[in-house]
Amino acid sequence: MAAETASLLPSQAFPSQPTKITSIKTLAESPGLTSIPATYTFTPDLHDHVTCVPEGSIPVIDYSLLISGTPDQRSKIVHELGRACQDWGFFMVINHGVPENLLSSILDGCKGFFDLPEEEKQEFKGNHVLDPIRSGTSFNVSVEKAFYWRDFLKVFVHPVFYSPTKPAGLSEISLEYSQRVREVARGLLKGISESLGLEGSYIDKALNLEQGKQIFIANLYPTCPQPELAMGMPPHSDHGFLTLLIQNGIGGLQIQHKGKWVDVGALPNSFLVNTGDHLEILSNGRYKSVLHRAMVNRKATRISIAMAHGPSLDSVVSPAPELLVSSIGNEPAAYVGMKYKDYLELQQSNKLDGKSCLDRVRIPAV
Repeated sequence: MAAETASLLPSQAFPSQPTKITSIKTLAESPGLTSIPATYTFTPDLHDHVTCVPEGSIPVIDYSLLISGTPDQRSKIVHELGRACQDWGFFMVINHGVPENLLSSILDGCKGFFDLPEEEKQEFKGNHVLDPIRSGTSFNVSVEKAFYWRDFLKVFVHPVFYSPTKPAGLSEISLEYSQRVREVARGLLKGISESLGLEGSYIDKALNLEQGKQIFIANLYPTCPQPELAMGMPPHSDHGFLTLLIQNGIGGLQIQHKGKWVDVGALPNSFLVNTGDHLEILSNGRYKSVLHRAMVNRKATRISIAMAHGPSLDSVVSPAPELLVSSIGNEPAAYVGMKYKDYLELQQSNKLDGKSCLDRVRIPAV
C-alpha cells in the first residue's frame, strides 16, 4: 500500500479532495481515508528504533523547592537543573503552581480553535514569521517537499499579548495561562543561571527578559491511517531558552538522548521542558539544546501546547563572557552572536532540519 500511495499525487489518490489542503484535520476526517498522500510520506529512517529508558531516568524538577525550599533543598534542585540541562536538555517540572483546571481549560480552548470551520481559521492565517497570530498546517509549506501531519496556531503573547478572537473565551484563558507559565519559566531560568555559576538574575538582565519573546504554540496531530509513514514534526531543536509543553494525555513526543530516540511520558499535571538553541549559545555549549520530534497516532488525536521563551527580539545572544574566562585559561567562544529576531526569522523561514540553524552560528573548532 505504501509503494502504491507514494507513486500517486494527492489529486490522483484523493480525487474528492481539493488540490490545496488547508488543514490536516480536514484531510484526516475525509470519509474512507485509508492511506496518506505522497506529499505526507517520509522515508522509513525517520521512524528508526526507539529505546526505552528505565523508569525515573528522565530528570524531574520539583519547582516548589526551587522557589520556596530550604537553602539546602534549593541548592540541590539548582544542581539537578544543571545536570538535566547538561545531560538531557530536557526535564519534567512538578509542583509548579499552575492550577490543573487551567491546564485543562487551555487544552479545551485550543481544541475549540481547531474545531472552528476552515474559513474562520483562515481569518488568522498570517503571512510572515513575525506576524503576531498565525495558523496553518505543516511547518513551512513554501520550502517543504514532504508535509507534516500537523495543524498549528502560533501566537505572540509577550511583551504584547495577542489572541485569536475565536472561539469565545480563548483569549481570557490564554492570557492567564501565558502569565502563569511565564512566571515558571523565569524561575527556572534563574536556577539555570545559578547552575552555570552566574548570578541568578544574569539571563534575565543580560537578555532583557522583561521584554522577552513568549510564543504560544498549539499543535493538533489528528489520527493518521498510516502513522508509520507520517511525521507530526521532524527532528528539530527550538529557538530561545526554554519551551514548556503540556499535552492532552496522548503520547507522541520523543527526544534524542545519547544518539537514541526516547519516548517521553508525562507525569500528571507536569510540564515537559526542553532547552533551546539560545541556552546552548549562552552557555557556550555547556548545556545542549535537545533534538525532539512528534509522532502521530492511528487511533487518537493529540493536542499539545508549547510555550517558547526567548530574549527580546533586539537582543544579541552570544556566549556569556563570564563563562569564557577561568583560572586555567580563557575558553574560546564556540558561537558567534546573532540578534534573536534574525535567528528566529532564519529558522522559521526554512524547513526544519535538525540543528541546521544553530550550525550557522557555530564556530568550527580549530
